[in-house]
Amino acid sequence: MTLNQLLVEFYRANGIPDDGGINDKTFDINIFGLILTMPNPQFRKEALHIHDIQHLLNDCDTSWEGEGYICGWEIATGMWKYFLLGMLSLWAMGYVLWMHPKSVLEGFKKGLNDKGVIDLKISKEDFMKMEFDELKSLIKKDKKTTMGLAQWAQFIFWIFVSEVVFLFPLLLLGLGIYFLV
Repeated sequence: MTLNQLLVEFYRANGIPDDGGINDKTFDINIFGLILTMPNPQFRKEALHIHDIQHLLNDCDTSWEGEGYICGWEIATGMWKYFLLGMLSLWAMGYVLWMHPKSVLEGFKKGLNDKGVIDLKISKEDFMKMEFDELKSLIKKDKKTTMGLAQWAQFIFWIFVSEVVFLFPLLLLGLGIYFLV
């Protein structure tokens, strides 16, 4: 089955528009039980299909647990090299670590053995025509990596960075309130 067909099924199963919402000016996100409406910037629109394909590759839903797995996987595969997308992944990783740390760790472990989908540099048009099994074979690394000391150090580093990214807006808000009072 092609990725286009699988994505349409994925979107419908998760209550997402058939285009993934790329044409929407905003998107909603549930943070601490609050629904926040966020702007949908162009860089996010251009990479949304990649993020959603990663959900298919890793058999993850769109719950925060599934997002945590994907964030761990994205960071391990090097998504952080793409600054704006990396910041989104790190922010989400920092948030999800409080609720589903095991999911983030499992995603990170799997990501150590995969190439990042974004690093394949395949156009969206070509992705949509691609068969799912073909993509699965393209992302597999030849050499298997297990969680040794270096990988644990790397994971702990990314935990720290993700918490800084996640908590930074709260720190700014707190400082602003402090100086106003």
